[in-house]
Amino acid sequence: MNYKLDFTPVIDGLPDLLMGCLGTFLLALCGMALAIVIGIGGVILRDSKIAPVRWLVKAFVELIRNTPFLVQIFFIYFALPLIGVKLDPTPTAIIALGINGGAYAIEIIRGGVQSIGKGQIEAGLALGLHKAQVFRLIVLKPALRAIFPSLTSQFVLLTLTTSIASAISAYELTSVAQRIESDSFRSFEVYGTITLFYLVISWVMMRFFDAISARYFSYPVK
Repeated sequence: MNYKLDFTPVIDGLPDLLMGCLGTFLLALCGMALAIVIGIGGVILRDSKIAPVRWLVKAFVELIRNTPFLVQIFFIYFALPLIGVKLDPTPTAIIALGINGGAYAIEIIRGGVQSIGKGQIEAGLALGLHKAQVFRLIVLKPALRAIFPSLTSQFVLLTLTTSIASAISAYELTSVAQRIESDSFRSFEVYGTITLFYLVISWVMMRFFDAISARYFSYPVK
């Protein structure tokens, strides 16, 4: 084997790769924000007294969790324009990530909500709190604390899933790496480098979530 390592294309493309890392972070954070909104909203609607609403939420969760993310992002980017809904690659990636993460977040958050005792809810109502206040103060925050590690793991996975957005040319790390590799044909060097970049990105995201946990969920249990 006469293959010789040459990291010159990687070094020359380092500014672009770093900008790709920034694109990955932005896609991930925007996707997470949308996923949280969908997750909390889905939990509320899943407990609705209107049966068709509950069925729709359950169907949404099953549909998203049992289909590949690549198919989902292709559907949004290539199929929706046929009915007049055309989006650029970056908004498409954010929406797809948010929908995908939201389906998982619904089930994770629902598990945390169900862990809250009915006595605490009844006590909140007895103190004169509105149902919205009871949900926000007595149910949601303790539930988020309980499921935060699971939610964190899911969002780190969502961060790595941003690489699939390169399939529609959304600007992120993998798409930048593909352009460098196609120009230089140094596949080992390019993809070996971005493997290390993704490890760093995952580590940074974990530290970010640890900081959030320390700031908002570190109060005593008793």
